[in-house]
Amino acid sequence: MAFQFRLEKILRYREQLEEDAKIRFAQAETKVQAAQNKRDALANDLELARKKAQENPLMTAAEFWVSDQYQRGLEYDLNAAELELKLALQVKEEAQKMLTERAIEKKMLVKLKERQQTVWNHEEKRHEQLFNDEIATVRYKKN
Repeated sequence: MAFQFRLEKILRYREQLEEDAKIRFAQAETKVQAAQNKRDALANDLELARKKAQENPLMTAAEFWVSDQYQRGLEYDLNAAELELKLALQVKEEAQKMLTERAIEKKMLVKLKERQQTVWNHEEKRHEQLFNDEIATVRYKKN
């Protein structure tokens, strides 16, 4: 008779929850990386626009207005990208907490299974030893 863990279905369910949490965490990390890349690109574009404006101080009023509007738009986009990054970091942090919780829950069941299997193995060895002792006693009495 083989060892059967009575909470095996629950353990499988907890493993599935942990896998789902890993997937959510990976997706959150991807979103954070994308938000960082977007923010960095906008910051670079804004810096280039400011340098161009400084390099060309003799702009006409129309050119100055276009340059100013472009820089303002980039600043607005940069602020939005920074907010998006903050939100993505919060989502990642929540996903990390969830992953940690799920891993702990699964680990507890794995430890319980290991302890029960150890006890079961010990009992099986004890029963086997008792059986062998009984057979040895019967054989000894026959002689």
